[in-house]
Order: sequence, then C-alpha cells, then structure tokens
Amino acid sequence: MTEILVQDAAAGGVSRGAAPQGDPVIEHRAWPALKNAVEQIRPWQSKDGSIDFTAEDAPERAAAEAVLGQVIKGVEELSPLVSHDAAYHRALVADLRKWADDGFGAPDFLDSLLAFQPAAHRVDGLQHLVLFPMYTQNGNPDRNLEAVVLRMVWPDWLAELEATRYDNPLFCGITFEDFTAGYDTNSAVLFPETIAVREAPERFSWGGIFCDREAARFRRVTEEAVRVLGLQLPDDIREMVGDQERCQQAFVLWDMVHDRTHSHGDLPFDPFMIKQRQPFWMYGLEELRCDLTAFKEAVKLEAEGNQHGRDVQYAVLFDRMFRFPVSGDRVRNYDGLGGQLLFAYLHKHDVVRWTDNTLKIDWERAPQVTNQLCAEIEKLYRDGIDRPKLVHWFAAYELVSSYLAPHPGSRWAKGPDALDLTQPPRKLVDDVLPDEFPLSMFYEALAKKLKGVIASTKGITAQSTAQSTSAGEAQSAGQAAA
Repeated sequence: MTEILVQDAAAGGVSRGAAPQGDPVIEHRAWPALKNAVEQIRPWQSKDGSIDFTAEDAPERAAAEAVLGQVIKGVEELSPLVSHDAAYHRALVADLRKWADDGFGAPDFLDSLLAFQPAAHRVDGLQHLVLFPMYTQNGNPDRNLEAVVLRMVWPDWLAELEATRYDNPLFCGITFEDFTAGYDTNSAVLFPETIAVREAPERFSWGGIFCDREAARFRRVTEEAVRVLGLQLPDDIREMVGDQERCQQAFVLWDMVHDRTHSHGDLPFDPFMIKQRQPFWMYGLEELRCDLTAFKEAVKLEAEGNQHGRDVQYAVLFDRMFRFPVSGDRVRNYDGLGGQLLFAYLHKHDVVRWTDNTLKIDWERAPQVTNQLCAEIEKLYRDGIDRPKLVHWFAAYELVSSYLAPHPGSRWAKGPDALDLTQPPRKLVDDVLPDEFPLSMFYEALAKKLKGVIASTKGITAQSTAQSTSAGEAQSAGQAAA
C-alpha cells in the first residue's frame, strides 16, 4: 500500500447526492491550454518550486508572467464547470497572482489549500479541477506546478460502510481524468502535505487515493504473475482480475479501511510515525498491519454476504505478494519487506507452495492463516506499549527475521551485543543495512520476469488499460483472421 493519509482533522459534514451533470472539464478547449501552460512552467522551477531567473535557460520574468496568465485564464474559464470548487479556485487564482507578485520565489499556496475541501462533499462521480505546486509521492520529488482533473468515487454502498462501520471522514476515493507530467509516474495519491505552503496547517481535512491507477496496475502485474507462476485461479477471482471496475471497487474499500487503521488499535507509538526515525521494518510492519486489518475486515464482510469482501482479500494478497516485493529499489523498501513477509509466512504455514515451477495456493486456508499473521503483528503492538523503544525494535526484528533471512553482514541480526547501545536509538538506525532482508531466490527470479510489466505500469490509468486491452483484442482478431 502506499503511504499514510492524515486522520486528525476535525470531522465536518459530508454531503451526499447525485453528481452534477456538467460537461467534462477535459473536453473543454481551456483544459489543453491550461495543461500546456503548466507544462511550460514546470521545467523553469527549482526543487522548492521557485523560478531562478539567473539560471541558464531561465525565461525572462515577463515571459513567465505571461504563461502564468494563461494558467489563471484556464482556471477561470473551467471553474464554472465545477462550481462546487468556486471558493477554492478564487483562492487559487489569488495564490498564483501572489506568487508572480513576489517574484516567483518559493510558492505559498496555503490559502488555496485551506479552501479546497473535497471530503466535505463526497458525491460519486463529482469532478474536481486541482492545481497546486507540489511533489507527487512515488513520482516527482520536486514541488512543481501540477494540474489534475479527477472524479470522486463514492458509491452508496461505500458511503454506507463509512457511515456505519469504518468512519473515515477525510478519505476520498478518486480517479484520474487527466494530469500533468508529475502524475505520469507511479504516484497514486493526492495528499495535502505534499503542497508548497508557508507553514503546515494544524490539521488536514482530506486525502485522496487514485483507485483506478491502483486497480489498473494490480490487474496488469497480477495477470502476468499468474501466467509466469502457472497459478490456477478460482473462477470468481479470475473474473475479478479481468474487471477494471470491480477491482476499483475493491481498492477503494481496501484503501478506506487501511487508511483509518493507522489510528486504530493498540498503538505503541505515533501511528503516522511523523518526524520519527525508525528502522524501516517498523514502517513495513505498520503498512502490513493496515493491509491485513483490511483483509480481516474483508473476511467478515464476505461472511455477511458483501460481494466486495472476497475481492478485497485477493487484491491484498496478490498485490502484496506479486508486486510489492519486486517494485522499487532495495534501499529501505518497507512496502517490499511487508510483501516478502506475507509470502514467507504463508509459505511456512503451507498455504502457498512453489513446486514443479508452479505456484499453488490453498484457497480455503488462506483467510485463516493470513489473519493469523495479522494477530501476531497486533500482539507485537500490544506488547510494545510496555516496552522501551529499542526493546520494541528488537522484538519487531525478531518477528520479521523468524520468517525472512537477514543479510549475512547485518549487525542487527547479531543482537544487542553487536551494537553500541550507549547511542540514542535513532543513531542505531545508521547500523541498519539498506537491504537488511534481501530477496529470496524465488523473488530474485520473479523480479527478473516481472521487471518489464512493472515498468509498463508507470502512469497507468483505467483508460490506458482499456486502450491496451482493445489493441490486444484487435491484434488477436487480426491474427485469427489471417
């Protein structure tokens, strides 16, 4: 799963109802003009979002002001199509003009950030036109201008679960309509804390996850992993993997439960671990705990007859086991570590078997044993409330290393006597190897086979998946005709 959504904003009222049937923003002539203007500004910006007019290839200030004027014009032309964002767009235009008036220094869009309140009006299909100087998590690390048109995903069944069972007033499930270059990446989130502001607000009031990108990426990687591993899927799970809309529904439910779990349960530390320095396996266990809590709740929902419960279970299992361990680099890859741990745990308990170059899953025992791992992590957390920080870190290391082999050169694997315990705990993090728990031989081989398909998911959306599927069907039809 990706990073964590903040949860501590004051809960406000949530509107529900039918989405306005305005014209799609991206079909208006002002959208490509706005998008092109933003793309023209982005290369001029420094890492902090400012424009250094003394730099080589920098524009004249008058030229930058002219292009920014095109951005402002585009926002003003498009705003009537999304009138629910009118207050935000007025504040946005003011922040854009202030940026220019201040000489294009480090941008400050706090006023427009505070005016943007998508979680206060969660309506299925509702459009938003969003523009901020920001970095995109798992995408562009610099605070460049980004423009994105998105739609809210808030079906009645999800709204009912949130209202009665999984309260999460800040969560926004969203899908892409179109975006600028910072989102032509692996980023699948829109978080307020990524936006350039003069000071962080006391509380954030929303956080968005693009369930269409997550679903499309999941489908493409899972289909290839299933093919490579020779895994035989039950009919209903095979149908789910082949259905973009069904996968989006699974991911939006998974994300909503995952997100709220960061502040629920027996927590021995700040659930978001903000401004803390800890060994990366602590972050890996926290993300896995949240995913396995979503899995546990999905098992309950399936037993109650909710059609999305079983889909969430296998979205969690397959994404965690097939994509997470072999995505990204091997430097403190905490999400990858969580996926490795889940696979190793299921393998040790004979739920997954790799025999004769074929993967087999005991579909009947998978829910029970996966919930068992969740219980072990929950016990670690509960016991951690009574432990000093360093003792808790070692207990977590022991849990992980009982299923995953540490690097043979690890100092942490040798125990407390191998470390200088006179140092504060945060200093001992320096003794953690970048790849403290290397990939197993199974995953080394799988990484090579999935490398290409994982790379192909950069910038993926539901639309690009549909286009790829249509192209593949057309090619197959042509071959058949030939």
